[in-house]
Formats: sequence, structure tokens, C-alpha cells
Amino acid sequence: MIRIIEEDQLDPAILERKVNTEHTQAVKTIRDAVRTKKDEAVREYTASFDKLSLQSFAVPADDIIRVTRTFCTKNADLYKALCRSYELALRFARYQKEPFDNFEVEIEPGLFAGQKVLPVDRAGCYVPAGRFPLLSSVIMTCTPAIAAGVKDIVLCSPPRPHPSDPSLPWIHEGIMAVAGICGIKQVYACGGAQAVAAMAYGTESIPRCDVIAGPGNAYVAEAKRLIYGDAGIDMIAGPTEVFIIADETANPVWLAADMLAQAEHDSDAQAILVTCSRELAAQTAAQIEEQLAGLATADTARASIEHNGMIIIARNYETAGELANKKAPEHLELAMDKTENRDALEAMLHNYGTLFIGNSAAEVLGDYTAGVNHTLPTAQAARYTGGLSVRHFLKTVTTLRAETGSAGVRDSAAAAAELARAEGLIAHARAAEYRLQE
Repeated sequence: MIRIIEEDQLDPAILERKVNTEHTQAVKTIRDAVRTKKDEAVREYTASFDKLSLQSFAVPADDIIRVTRTFCTKNADLYKALCRSYELALRFARYQKEPFDNFEVEIEPGLFAGQKVLPVDRAGCYVPAGRFPLLSSVIMTCTPAIAAGVKDIVLCSPPRPHPSDPSLPWIHEGIMAVAGICGIKQVYACGGAQAVAAMAYGTESIPRCDVIAGPGNAYVAEAKRLIYGDAGIDMIAGPTEVFIIADETANPVWLAADMLAQAEHDSDAQAILVTCSRELAAQTAAQIEEQLAGLATADTARASIEHNGMIIIARNYETAGELANKKAPEHLELAMDKTENRDALEAMLHNYGTLFIGNSAAEVLGDYTAGVNHTLPTAQAARYTGGLSVRHFLKTVTTLRAETGSAGVRDSAAAAAELARAEGLIAHARAAEYRLQE
């Protein structure tokens, strides 16, 4: 049964970031092996972890095309849903790119400062395929890179046995088909921390990537943390979270369903409901039990609900908002009709991955088919970053253009020389002063 507690009984540790370092040494070993031994190390880890002896890792483009066509025929409704997800995600990502603009401004007479927004050369997208192969993560990881204008997109996903020859590269056919929908041609049968390392450093088969994005287990998350600096990453994601603020207008059936939708991911997932209504709290708790009874993923969901889930009775909705800002959750729902309370909360909330506004704004829509990206910050990372977007695949670089002898150049050179001498950097000062002699 889910816990129902008063706000003043809340343990502050529940709102704090939890760091898991138990896999660090194992992942360091994998990273270093792949960096030095390249394909050889990837083959060894594939044999050890995936029980497959692969001679190569690149899934042939013809196989991707064929599997995509077959998938479309055999799974027409699912294919249609995936296409909708892709179209909306790409449309939204293109809107996201619009504010990233090139410009040049004459900041002083003859002195021009500018900005250029450039895509990275190559993006690496990781898509897990464990207990739940995440077909939608292909879309969510690749579409921002496509919208950003990245020319070279690499997708890695754990290998599966090939239908006819176990030595040949193969991945989950659903993931392969979604790669086909997205137009991704470079697909590699490589999973886990070794895939992240391969994309970060490059091997004989798998090209080095400038940015690596996508979800994964604790080993994948730790690998991304350890390679950061050698390649860019989107974020280091932990167990999924939902934090719901609900009032009397909320439907307890919907609230329970939204909480269980997160809980079924992982026993470490966290679902929290905050409300001022004791009646709604009791109704939602009862609904959770009722819905668990018929849920195929009940074992995982119940473990999550009982160990990490809770319903908090808040003093008022302002303190509920303060709790949300402290928690900085991945998913934050305002399960409320439009009222002054909801408007006030929306204005005060500022730490979240995605904010879902209104009773009909189900978090599951954000997961799949509403345009917004489902790769979001967890473990309080929403205090300093948002979710995966085009910005992760873009570089904002600057330019400086100067007209010789102009007033702006002369004034800035004189000021630069003064600053350089104050810092004891004489060569810097001379580099500016020589310009004054023209």
C-alpha cells in the first residue's frame, strides 16, 4: 500500500539527489579496454554480456529497409503510431531550433561581434533493448539531431541473434524499423557501456561521435559520465520520476494510472502525489491497489510504489509548489482544472524536465506522441538543465571582425593593453599595442 503522509512528516532526504557509484570501477575497465583495444574489446564484451560472437557490428542498410517494410505490413497500427510520434517530435524539434540564430552586430564603430549556430559533425544515439525495448527512444534521441542539421547520425543498440546466422549483426527488429522511419542508415549491434565507449573514442568499425545521447541502465549512465569531456553528452539519467500536484478537480483513476505508469519502469522509479485533499489522497491510494491487481507489470510497479512512492498531504498549494521546486522532478504534473491556484503554481514552478498542465495532459503523451522529448533530467538535474533537445547537437560559436584603424578597434585595443599589463601578460599587451601603431 502506498504511504500517505503529512507534509510536516516528510523526510527531506526524499527530495535529495541520490548518486550511485557502485558500477564506476567496472565501467572504467570497459571504457579503457574499448579505448585501447577498440573492436577487439567490443567483441569480447559482446561475447561475455550478450552471448554472441559477432564478426562485425554494422547492420546492413538493406536489412534496415527490408525490416522496416515488413514491420509496416505486419504491424500497421503500431507503424502508424510510430510515424505520428516521429512527425510530431521532428516538428517540435524544428520549432525549437528557430530561436538559435546567426547574427553579427557592429558593437562599436568598425568592431563586429557575431554568433554562428552550427550542428556537430556526428551524433551518437543509444537505444536500450532490455526488458522493454524502447522503440520510442529511437525517435526521441534521433529527431533533435535531425532537426539540428547533424549530417552523420550513428545508432547503437544491444545485439540480438540474427535470424539465420548468429555471427552477423542484428538488433531488435522494432528498433531497426523505427531507425528506418527516422532515416538512420548507420546502425550498430552494440550495447551497454561498451557502446558508449565505442561512440566516444571510435573503433575500427564504429565511428567516433561528437555528442552521445539516449537513455540506458546504470552502466550506460555511468559510461556517459566517465566519457564526458572526450565527447559531449545529453545528461546522466537515473530512475524515472513523476511528481503530481492535484486538487479536487483531479480524477483519482487518472492519478493512479499516471503514478503506476512510472512505477512499472523500475523498482527504483519514484511516483509522488501532493494534494491538499485527504479524500483525493485516499481515493487515489485505493485506485492504485485496484489497478495493480490487473497489471502485467505489477511486481515491479508494486515494489516501486511501496519503497519509493508516497502521497503527501500539503498545507496549501504554495507549499506543494515549493516541494516540487526542491524535488526538481523529471515529470511534473499539475492535475488541476484552470484556476487561480493552477495559474499561480505554473508561474512559481521552475525546476522540472517537462511540466504537464491540466488534467488531460497525461505524462504518457509526453512519452510518445505530443512532440516534446521524453529524454529528461532526473535526480534533481532539472535544477540546471532541461531535457534532450536540438541544443545538445548545436554549438553556439562566436566571430570577431575588425576594420583596421577604426575607432572601435583602437579603443578596445587600448583597453585590452591596459588590462593585459594589469594581469602581467606583457605579450598580450604588445599584441594589442602593435595594432595602435597602424
